[in-house]
Amino acid sequence: MKLRSLPSLIANLFVLLLVVTSLEALAQGGPKPVVADKIVAKVDNYIVLKSELERAYLEFLSQGKMDADMDKCKMLESLIVDKLMVAKAEIDSVEVSEDMVNGELDRRMAYFAQQVGGEDKIQEYYDKSVEEFKEEIFDRVKEDITKQTMHQEITSGVSVTPNEVKKFFKKIPKDSLPYYSTEVQLGQIVKEPEPSEQEDEIARQTLLDIKQKVLAGGDFEEFAKQYSQDPGSGAFGGNLGWMSRGQLVPEFEESAMTMKVNEISDPVKSDFGYHLIQLLDRRGNEFNSRHILIKPKIGSSDLDIARDYLDSLRTLILADSIEFERTAKDHSDDQMTANAGGYFTDATGGNVVSVETLDPTIFFTIDTMKVGNISKPVEFRQQDGTNAVRILYYKKKVSPHVANLVDDYLKIQQAALNQKQGEKVSKWFSTAKDDVFISVDEEYRDCGILDD
Repeated sequence: MKLRSLPSLIANLFVLLLVVTSLEALAQGGPKPVVADKIVAKVDNYIVLKSELERAYLEFLSQGKMDADMDKCKMLESLIVDKLMVAKAEIDSVEVSEDMVNGELDRRMAYFAQQVGGEDKIQEYYDKSVEEFKEEIFDRVKEDITKQTMHQEITSGVSVTPNEVKKFFKKIPKDSLPYYSTEVQLGQIVKEPEPSEQEDEIARQTLLDIKQKVLAGGDFEEFAKQYSQDPGSGAFGGNLGWMSRGQLVPEFEESAMTMKVNEISDPVKSDFGYHLIQLLDRRGNEFNSRHILIKPKIGSSDLDIARDYLDSLRTLILADSIEFERTAKDHSDDQMTANAGGYFTDATGGNVVSVETLDPTIFFTIDTMKVGNISKPVEFRQQDGTNAVRILYYKKKVSPHVANLVDDYLKIQQAALNQKQGEKVSKWFSTAKDDVFISVDEEYRDCGILDD
């Protein structure tokens, strides 16, 4: 089930290492041979492996980041700082709840399952269940969240002015400026077709039937795995974990917060379909629940209605009767892009994105368009597997170029902010390192990481 607002901060901040490495292995025909590894640094009970260092450095190089001084010594120092944050969190009693970790685990595994073709594929490839997999990486995910929590505490209040951004950019050697491939400013207005009353009633009745089977002794989790159309929780028995007010759609929350523990609701309708909800526990304004989601089927006539609706909006925009950005905010069903005036955004929040990050179907659509045009309504498949219709506004194209302040201000601003935050973290490291045991392998002693 989607959240009402933008994806949670945690989901945005942490790299899905599990997903990336596993998908690469699947794509290349299976696991790689085991390579000899060694510990290159220890921070109390935490270690940095040489393979971890090599992977982090290669990732840095591939991203074209604006830091000409970065080398393996600095990368190792960065990894040691990460481990120190986790170690210091224990000393300073900065705690991360198991519910938070389990929530992140559920999100990662649901995404992974969706990418590889289902939970069965995970078990087939790794010869272990999803629950076993989650247990195996629990500590790694907890470490990620703890590190980010500490980083936020250390760097809170750090910001950069436009003048600082300019000074930062001028200090970058010209031969070290990153080179960006073709970028575009691209917007969309999405219309999700509404099901007919007949299909609506079929979905509702399906959940009523399931409810009766559960009340007669059936297993809620097994029914969720079999019938739920929520890609995020269905594979895990419908379990959503602990949530607080504002995280889920209002209809779901209103029902869950008024139910008795272990009670099963009647079908609850939201923008995502019908939910059969069971409240597992509640404490204050937080609740733990599971659900089964059934989405009413969409017919071709429903898609035609959505297509006609977008076509009318397109006509008004082209006639300058309404603005694209305002229309996207008011009428688009894709909340992520709607909040940005319909535009796709990058990690910095900028609305000029690399064509390399675009979905192939979008890329091939705009490849046939002229800059400034709005496409006719086109049908597409959303991430949750449902069909919808959209129009695309190809507003701007930026040719391949070396980074500059005009085209890439937001990227440069973020790089400047990262540097300033890094300076604050370095000052913290110089004092915090005395509170824990740190050792560095002989191979990297010349890096001077522990020098005062």
